[in-house]
Amino acid sequence: MRRTRTTTTRVTVSSDRGVFMISVAAELAEMHPQTLRMYEQRGLIEPKRSPKGTRLYSHEDVERLRRIQEMTNDLGLNLAGVEHVLRLEQELERARRRLDALERRTEELQAEMEAQVEAVRREHRAELVPLKHTRSILPAHEAVPAPRPAPAPPSGRRRIRVQREDTRPAG
Repeated sequence: MRRTRTTTTRVTVSSDRGVFMISVAAELAEMHPQTLRMYEQRGLIEPKRSPKGTRLYSHEDVERLRRIQEMTNDLGLNLAGVEHVLRLEQELERARRRLDALERRTEELQAEMEAQVEAVRREHRAELVPLKHTRSILPAHEAVPAPRPAPAPPSGRRRIRVQREDTRPAG
């Protein structure tokens, strides 16, 4: 008995690359091929095309077909409802991507701002003085010392300021 040697080769294909012909995609999605053609006409699915024009469905397309079938069979949506749900999902995904981009930009600006504040602090460290009443920091040339209150006179006595004339002869 002669043994034949078999070799297994694994190929990784991008999930959005069209690899299935309509008959295979229909079988994977448990639908009739005519249903796939109708979904394409309605814009629910957009299979890739080969150079000769053959429809090529991707793994993502098959998953989308399964979702459409779930919405129509399990949830009772008609195709107009499915179109609306898919459009809302696209809008939500765009909003999420925009939010993620804005959050990343906010973090970048926050880090940049903190770096600039730290640079200003290092540059002006010797010139900054805290103000007691506000606890703020101002450049030293802007800080004005608070006026000192006059000492209180001893209790029970009033202090009267007297000015005297110089009575000495000029000399």
